[in-house]
Amino acid sequence: MAGDCYATMDCRVVVEAAVPVYDVKTADEAVRIAISKTGGMLNPDLNYVEISMGERTSPSGEQLEPAFIVADEALVALELEMTVFNVEREEHASRIARKEIGQRLENIPLEVLEVVVLETDDEEEETDGGETETGDDDAGRDEDESGDDRTANDGSTPDEGDDDILPEFEDLLE
Repeated sequence: MAGDCYATMDCRVVVEAAVPVYDVKTADEAVRIAISKTGGMLNPDLNYVEISMGERTSPSGEQLEPAFIVADEALVALELEMTVFNVEREEHASRIARKEIGQRLENIPLEVLEVVVLETDDEEEETDGGETETGDDDAGRDEDESGDDRTANDGSTPDEGDDDILPEFEDLLE
């Protein structure tokens, strides 16, 4: 099982979406509406997906507006970023991101632009094999306890909830 934990990784996936927008006059207006429309489709389930303006270039390399407008209708290039956890390969992360986003953005073309492996494997190795992290956790608990004393001056109810959470977190680490 330890080999399985080591084999998984977390990836940051960037997906390009072509979002149609209607009744617009300017590229800025089209981008604002496209971001709002996309956020509305993703938000109930995928509120962790970051939405930003896409970048378009001409075949000669010239920078273009992110929205292509014809007859008060626009096609807007947006970039959607999400982190996919515990995957074995970058291709797997790419498929998961396309599926999760694509299910909510019906009839909107998607293309994976980039998959970046996040540096979590090194941190997991240090946690599994390094006792220094446990020492850091102890130091963190000391700081938390002093922070709890400050919180107790503000109000005692949040302290009780914090104490209940810490033992469960420690059990997960073990």
